[in-house]
Amino acid sequence: MMNSDQTARIHPEPEPHPGFSMSMIDHDDHFDRLPDSLLLDIFNKIGDVKALGRCCVVSRRFHSLVPQVDNVVVRVDCVISDDDASPSSSSADKSRSSSATPASGFSSLFRIFFVKPLQALSQLLGPKRDMLNSYSSPNGLFPNSSGSSGSASDDGEMDRGGLVTHHSPTQVLRNFSEIRFLRIELPGGELGIEEGVLLKWRADFGSTLDNCVILGASSISQHKGTDGVCGNSCIRNSNGNNNNGGDDNGSIPESFYTNGGLKLRVVWTISSLIAASARHYLLQPIIADHKTLDNLVLTDADGQGVLCMNREQLEELRVKPLSASSASKRTLVPALNMQLWYAPHLELPDGVVLRGATLVAIRPSEQSAAKKEVSDASWVSTAFEGPYGTAAKMLVKRRTYCLEMNSF
Repeated sequence: MMNSDQTARIHPEPEPHPGFSMSMIDHDDHFDRLPDSLLLDIFNKIGDVKALGRCCVVSRRFHSLVPQVDNVVVRVDCVISDDDASPSSSSADKSRSSSATPASGFSSLFRIFFVKPLQALSQLLGPKRDMLNSYSSPNGLFPNSSGSSGSASDDGEMDRGGLVTHHSPTQVLRNFSEIRFLRIELPGGELGIEEGVLLKWRADFGSTLDNCVILGASSISQHKGTDGVCGNSCIRNSNGNNNNGGDDNGSIPESFYTNGGLKLRVVWTISSLIAASARHYLLQPIIADHKTLDNLVLTDADGQGVLCMNREQLEELRVKPLSASSASKRTLVPALNMQLWYAPHLELPDGVVLRGATLVAIRPSEQSAAKKEVSDASWVSTAFEGPYGTAAKMLVKRRTYCLEMNSF
């Protein structure tokens, strides 16, 4: 029987390549041979600010390169209301709040959104709180910020009281000096809607609202008839054909006005505009800190709402300060012109059925008067992607209804 030494002699380890010395193998890190530009390309592909924070602690070189990344993604962990972070809260309550999951943390926002619509969001994107904040970051970005003597978790820092210290996106992003593309993702949409109801919005802002598109439906389901023919009053293809509803010419039925359908759409519109204007207002410090920004997107994990700003719009906000609402911390919504399209039953090509499908296109009154209506369909129908984009393209072919709304 062979012992271990004999086995080792029969299967020796391969010798090093003649071009390399043992000292090179033991001591040289060939990763250091990569140029800074290539490392920055790798970091830009990573994007996620937590992962970049961990990269910072790998080496001094990484620590010096990460702040130069120009493509950053911030995923907010949870939203904490002022009630959760009040000084009168017990230590146990604070600990539970600081470690809340995204779902439980954001439920606090749902509870207070219409009563205190912006206080929780101001915590989300505002300056760091002394006790609890909404974004937990790796120590690579904040090596000594808490002054803690305890150990740190993967996602935050432990303070002297043993609580995880969280940081707002505003503070985390101040560690980056060359950001061009920034995406911030909230843990969920601000608007609490019933299960099965569809509500999505996209808004573009400069110093004020440029435009907003809202897509809603009282219910969404998957359905396909056994004979492949859709039901009554449905639109099945993008050219508006196959309407089996008889006299359906895109007109809104009388019941829409009497059964609360119109009122519900008004609530959807106002709520979406409030959410969009709140997000815009709270982005001010980030936009002021990062002059290099070319594109900024503030979205949520639910895909409920998307706020977009391009370079021209970002510069407009820096040159022309926004007008704030006197009632709360959000951007003032100007007087608006709105176009509405409605279909009682809309079946998409993939079998998704939207009941009470509604599309609303919104522009400031002054801007609408200056632009031709012929261009409206293009920006409205391209506001959403996938099946929702298909729904928008189908709805804009129906009869258009015009509404107006005062500034609020």
